[in-house]
Amino acid sequence: MKTLEELNAIREKAKATMTVREDNSDVIRVVVGMATCGIAAGARPVLNSFVEEVARRRLKNVTVTQTGCIGMCQYEPIVEVFEKGKEKVTYVKMTADKVARIVNEHLVNGNVVTEFAVGSFTK
Repeated sequence: MKTLEELNAIREKAKATMTVREDNSDVIRVVVGMATCGIAAGARPVLNSFVEEVARRRLKNVTVTQTGCIGMCQYEPIVEVFEKGKEKVTYVKMTADKVARIVNEHLVNGNVVTEFAVGSFTK
């Protein structure tokens, strides 16, 4: 980069990329609690199972990420599912064996698996 024009071109290209990343209107976010309490309770295999299952099914509208403490350590491993325009769903005491069912019933078909969820979904 030698000129101000080259710098501006790089800036515009970066801004366009950032705009694309911010458009998550149809993306479902799966967030696995990976603080020490979650890891100790088995969150790592849960996270890996979500990543593998989403990749296996080639779900382009689902992202799987991790976070720190969610705040309900006694219910770890915890997984939260965020969908635009819908209430957050919190799954508790998750295991790798439960992941395929969550992916199939909730992420693919839109039906909360109430027996694993806490909050208003269990009523």
